[in-house]
Amino acid sequence: MELAHLNELHLLALEEAQKYPRRRFIFDKIVNDKGKHFIGIVGPRGSGKTILLKQMAANHPDSFYLSIDVLPDIDLFQVAKQLIETQRIKYLLFDEIHFNANFAREIKKIYDFLDVKVIFTSSASLVIHQSELDLSRRVKFFTMFPFSFREFIYFKSETLIPRLELKDIWQRGWERTHLLYDYLFESFLKGGIMPFSLEEENILPLLKNVLKKILYGDLPAIQDLRTSELLTIEKLVQFIGKAEIDGINYTSLSRNVGITKYKAERYVQLLERAFILNVVYPTGTNVLREPKITMNLPYRLLFRSFDEAIGAIREDFAVEMLKAAGYDFFYLKSTRGEKTPDYLVKTGEANFIIEIGGKGKGRQQFKGVKENRKMIFVHDDRVNDVKRPLFLLGFLI
Repeated sequence: MELAHLNELHLLALEEAQKYPRRRFIFDKIVNDKGKHFIGIVGPRGSGKTILLKQMAANHPDSFYLSIDVLPDIDLFQVAKQLIETQRIKYLLFDEIHFNANFAREIKKIYDFLDVKVIFTSSASLVIHQSELDLSRRVKFFTMFPFSFREFIYFKSETLIPRLELKDIWQRGWERTHLLYDYLFESFLKGGIMPFSLEEENILPLLKNVLKKILYGDLPAIQDLRTSELLTIEKLVQFIGKAEIDGINYTSLSRNVGITKYKAERYVQLLERAFILNVVYPTGTNVLREPKITMNLPYRLLFRSFDEAIGAIREDFAVEMLKAAGYDFFYLKSTRGEKTPDYLVKTGEANFIIEIGGKGKGRQQFKGVKENRKMIFVHDDRVNDVKRPLFLLGFLI
């Protein structure tokens, strides 16, 4: 590959970066990360990783951007060596690195023999996950989630609102500005969580294509899956998308999709790593280790209307925000299986019991619960001793 052609592609990337003056919140965290290690950025398709990497190229004059999906057969080590020798670059930015079949070997070789910092992205976290152990000493991984509600507001209105901790919400420690943009929340739930929604009025047709690409492109590329299995996995996704969240676990999936419990667990694990599903494990004594399974927003809208799915969407939102914020949380299940509040969230200071629901839920949801830090997150702006607006969970990141 001639360097002149690579330089042309790099300059086009710099030009593209100028169209996006605002940066994702994770940008500074990555740029300010210190150490010899390389950096890997994984995240769902459409979360803005490519734009982020182009912005990094524009931020570092001694960097070089390469999109591996258009150069899948390139020798990464030889290109890196040439660029260092001819242009004295200090940062190599590889986008969608998983398109190079030998990327893990090439990354190790560059790390061991060349004086350059590599930052790479991949939307195929399934592929990257298989290489993490090999790269663990050399690469620090960051997960780039879609927008939080706070970040969505920033990109829509250019207003940067302070981040909240869960304890701030419990203590009513938010500011007036946190409540001003509740009118954007429904738009966020309907697809605004995906950064590419900023340029697309209706993202569902594109999201459907993304799902197909993951199911029939990413999965078979890294797993030995027959066509019949891919059809079964698609059927499993459809079943979860059309169902209510309560009762969706490995056993129910096995029964309704017509597969073994082992396969249900295996497929769910693959789909979680592909950022389609989220798995929340239970806490409590004498409970089966069956997870609660939610969907990443807004995939559920491919199978049900917003009004039909709103109950499940609320819970999808809560789980996704807690996970992206790095909280340690579990769903609650009693020994006899009777109804309990939704989640136990553990922090270094205290535990919180939270319920996700509509306007009708009240203190009776916590009957028999001993923890004193209890909150019901409701889909309105009402606040009382236990009720908090659901959208406040979107300010945790």
